[in-house]
Amino acid sequence: MDVNAFAKTIINNVEQVIVGKRPQLVLALASWLSEGHILLEDVPGVAKTMLARAMAKSVGCSFKRVQCTPDLLPTDVTGASIFNQKSSEFEFRPGPLFAQLVLADEINRTTPRTQAALLEAMAESRVTVDGTTHKLKAPFLVIATQNPVDHEGTFPLPEAQLDRFFMRFSLGYPSLEDETSMLERLQHGHPLDKLQPVTKAEDLILCQQAVRKIHVSPKIRQYITKIVHGTREMEDLSLGASPRASIALFRGGQAMAALRGRDYVQPDDIKRIAGPVLTHRVIVRPESRLRKVTAEYLISEAVAEVAVPTIDAPR
Repeated sequence: MDVNAFAKTIINNVEQVIVGKRPQLVLALASWLSEGHILLEDVPGVAKTMLARAMAKSVGCSFKRVQCTPDLLPTDVTGASIFNQKSSEFEFRPGPLFAQLVLADEINRTTPRTQAALLEAMAESRVTVDGTTHKLKAPFLVIATQNPVDHEGTFPLPEAQLDRFFMRFSLGYPSLEDETSMLERLQHGHPLDKLQPVTKAEDLILCQQAVRKIHVSPKIRQYITKIVHGTREMEDLSLGASPRASIALFRGGQAMAALRGRDYVQPDDIKRIAGPVLTHRVIVRPESRLRKVTAEYLISEAVAEVAVPTIDAPR
């Protein structure tokens, strides 16, 4: 499966809706190809929901949106067993989590109990309701959003759940030219309404399998582990990156190499995803935060301190 051609087809299709955000589209696609989940942390109105819907439409996947609120129950997400009076039996009615792409909008506005309902689905692609385990249909992706500005009435995600997200990044405001172009496209209707699938979910699954076969040399593996171990020894961090972070860098590096049309991972692939993969997995000490030290800065320092290995293309 040609992952590079597949990715170009999807990105070109999504860019009919999302203007001027190719780096973020590449990160989102790399996360999906790595079978990881995405946390979009950004202010309202920058097309977080549009990105999720456009990705689902482009691949022909089923899509469900969950608006997270304080009164949202776990069964509202996973589904519940309903008593059928005709058959006199309980039958399971699946919730929105059984879609192939699920958007959990403002995930930090719902209670920890409901947030935890996503954990099993995100980690194992299955849901257990009333003692019965239900397998989720592949490819399965959760895109969660949260607003970093307004914290009133929110429930911050615990570290254990943040660690489940493969990447965290933001879309940011569009440039003046991009926003002007956006207004022109929206004049006669929303481009999302006309967006058509350009590939199938089965092709995405084949690409996910192809990504796992990308060669990762021992030098790159050591490079990854040195970066992750470096975060655990930094004085400004009270919590360094977990072993799951090493796995995410490994898988993400494979995806970035495949997106660039290579069958082996280079150090630049790891550098490009280090920020989105690691920043939400570390905790900056309070005294360091007072000195305006950010997780992004510390991760860039951790990467800079590790010598870049020389990699030759595999024979």
